Amino acid sequence: MASAAEQLAANMNMGSFAKATELHKRLLFTLGALLVYRIGTYVPIPGINSQAFLQFFQNPDQSRGILDMFNMFSGGAVERMAIFALNVMPYISASIIVQLMGTVYPPWEKLRKEGGESGRKQLNQYTRYLTVFLALAQSFGIAAGLNAQAGLVDQPGVFFIVSTVVTLTGGTMFLMWLGEQVTARGVGNGISLIIFAGIVAVLPGTVARLLGLAQQGQMSAFALLFIAVLAVATVVFIVFMERAQRRLLIQYPKRQEGNRMAGGERSFLPLKVNTAGVIPPIFASSLLMLPTTVATMTANADLPSWMSWLPLVTAQLTHGQPLFMALYAALIIFFCFFYTSITFNPEDTAENLRKYGGFLPGIRPGKRTAEYLDYVLTRLTVIGAAYITAVCLLPEFMVAQMGNSLYFGGTSILIVVSVTMDTVAQIQSQLLAHQYEGLIKKAKLRGRGRGPAVVRR
Repeated sequence: MASAAEQLAANMNMGSFAKATELHKRLLFTLGALLVYRIGTYVPIPGINSQAFLQFFQNPDQSRGILDMFNMFSGGAVERMAIFALNVMPYISASIIVQLMGTVYPPWEKLRKEGGESGRKQLNQYTRYLTVFLALAQSFGIAAGLNAQAGLVDQPGVFFIVSTVVTLTGGTMFLMWLGEQVTARGVGNGISLIIFAGIVAVLPGTVARLLGLAQQGQMSAFALLFIAVLAVATVVFIVFMERAQRRLLIQYPKRQEGNRMAGGERSFLPLKVNTAGVIPPIFASSLLMLPTTVATMTANADLPSWMSWLPLVTAQLTHGQPLFMALYAALIIFFCFFYTSITFNPEDTAENLRKYGGFLPGIRPGKRTAEYLDYVLTRLTVIGAAYITAVCLLPEFMVAQMGNSLYFGGTSILIVVSVTMDTVAQIQSQLLAHQYEGLIKKAKLRGRGRGPAVVRR
């Protein structure tokens, strides 16, 4: 029999959505924040020659490396060198570093496990400080690189470097604040929605480019139809795998409470097939693009003899090349296992189950439970790593076969689908809470109407 929550969820319709005024305000706030973000991606930094930089960026003979990925995540802000060119990538890097340090650095590990709400706020503050440091370092590298290129800057010099560093760092900090506001006052995770908006913004241009190739005869109609069907099938496959989980049965013992027996409930511990999320492909692509980025920045410089190998390796570390795909797959698999081991600790989970009296049927609490959880999680991670690798390598095989360098890879699709599913789930939660509030109000009104009758003599 369906639970009360499942029955409410099944009865949700447009009528219940129209009555949820609080949800309307949250949606409007979210849309307004994303609109502000999109406007900022078209505002260039002071002193940059936008037309010259666009021609430099879109030069087909120029290998851009990691800038391609940043441009995709920022919705084209990099190719316009806008104030939001860094996007929220420094914040994401800082969050991952703080999360990793929270597992190996004892003081931060104590804050994460025992600090509660205050510990979480302290770690968030450390994340903001690290974001500022990373944004300053990255913006200085961009400013110095632009200043060294002839014709890209109207008045090169120290003033341009300082103003660019301040502008790009301020843009990142504003987006970090905007994302936190969306998380608190809007719908969904604000940082994820900003990345989502950037990726979706370049999607129409990608589709238009494909249609243009078909009109020019460089791509057949069958190939275009095949890409469309493959994209739909990939989205369906991602949704299926992201929702897939292994549910472990948790049994709680019965206990005597007065004259009756209580407890004996059963629950499930859900283990996702893809515990690592989209972090592995982002890390893997970032590491693979670093040599290409260094080669691009030093293209006009005289390299020392010990770096003579860099152009040769860089030529192989491009999309569609066998070496790139092999290293990409190996790094994705490595980061899947590495990040899963950080985000899920079987020993802590087994200890929490033992503390609250829960156990897995047929398995002793404590060490044996931790070993079994690690056994199950390792095999799930094998499936999850194979799934992420397949999704991310599929566009690379298409590039190798069709010679099409459209940069909209599996990482983009993973992020778009995951954020969409998370946002829809939060909207459903808001509607469910609104229906619960309506039922509680009706119950209170009925209770007042059924008050004790007044006996008159």
